[in-house]
Amino acid sequence: MTVQDMMRRSPRSCPPSLNLAAVTELLWSCGCGALPVVDARKNVLGIITDRDICVALGTRDRRPSELTAEQAMSRKVAICKSTDEIHTALEIMKKRKVRRVPVVGNTGQLEGVLCLSDLILQARHDDGSDPELSYEDVMGTLKVIYWHHSILMVPVC
Repeated sequence: MTVQDMMRRSPRSCPPSLNLAAVTELLWSCGCGALPVVDARKNVLGIITDRDICVALGTRDRRPSELTAEQAMSRKVAICKSTDEIHTALEIMKKRKVRRVPVVGNTGQLEGVLCLSDLILQARHDDGSDPELSYEDVMGTLKVIYWHHSILMVPVC
């Protein structure tokens, strides 16, 4: 099974110049928590999440219309290729501790987005039949992504 079998095709994206008010509206209207930030050729420049927007606005004391996606996006983007094997993508997600990965083709242009939430819905229990994407594979990835949270949690008295 390859990434192209599981990715969301023709994902929404935004240019780096789009202001955060418009990015927020786009996230809201498409019901997602992250957008790839792409140039005119659809090359991935970064990714912006709802959390990136909150942190940018909370730390800069500016209106959303005054900041752009480029000013708030994450530049070190974990990406995978549409032809990658699905377990390769899971390893990328584990290593980078991300739940969403932009998917590019051989030319480097955005083709889709791979979301861990979609993988969870497609996974099957490993009942000895050796499914291509097992529940255990996906949950193992999820545990690695969230592992740091359990280490940092300190009981509050």
